[in-house]
Amino acid sequence: MIEMLNVYKKYPNGITAINGLSVRIEPGEFVYVVGPSGAGKSTFIKMIYREEKATKGTIKVGGFDLMTIKEKNIPYLRRYVGVVFQDFKLLPKLTVYENIAYAMEVVEKNPKSIQKRVLEVLELVGLKHKVRMFPNELSGGEQQRIAIARAIANTPHILIADEPTGNLDPDTSWEIMKILEEISNQGTTVIMATHNSQIVNVVKHRVLAVENGRIVRDQLEGDYGYEA
Repeated sequence: MIEMLNVYKKYPNGITAINGLSVRIEPGEFVYVVGPSGAGKSTFIKMIYREEKATKGTIKVGGFDLMTIKEKNIPYLRRYVGVVFQDFKLLPKLTVYENIAYAMEVVEKNPKSIQKRVLEVLELVGLKHKVRMFPNELSGGEQQRIAIARAIANTPHILIADEPTGNLDPDTSWEIMKILEEISNQGTTVIMATHNSQIVNVVKHRVLAVENGRIVRDQLEGDYGYEA
């Protein structure tokens, strides 16, 4: 469960990115976050995994209070929340296997359970046969699928996907969407910031529209609602 109450985020340069935002997201929901560039979507997303700290307000994610959480406990939050980025952020000198295993090694999982889980998530994203390849040997869509596999390796309760189809062609975007749907169907809460109007309009889920740092529309089975 994610709860934000009257949240503000003001940057040192004086820009207020989040301006009195309140929302509640229940376990297992699939939520799109939409809105024009500069509306506050990225800041909203980053506050959930504490990449950004709110200036004031209340933010609770699972059992974590993000306004009072100690720095030493942020890694525990990030086991609870997996993140997929638009630009993949794979480690170039590690193989597919090593990229995913690394996410589990940092939380001190044992080698046997790491091997089992890496193969499980590669099966889910359909890339078990690329296990020994390096990122530069993969297409953009394959790299994004590996990034998703890495993000779910530690079975997070929440998966955040920040523009996961932003750098991909339409066919590949639909493949990525199918994987996110499957992860959602397994009970993971999925929050996806996107400019992809076609996906939002076809694959219906709750839509949060952010403008000027506020949620201006919260619609179950919503549409994208902006000019594409």
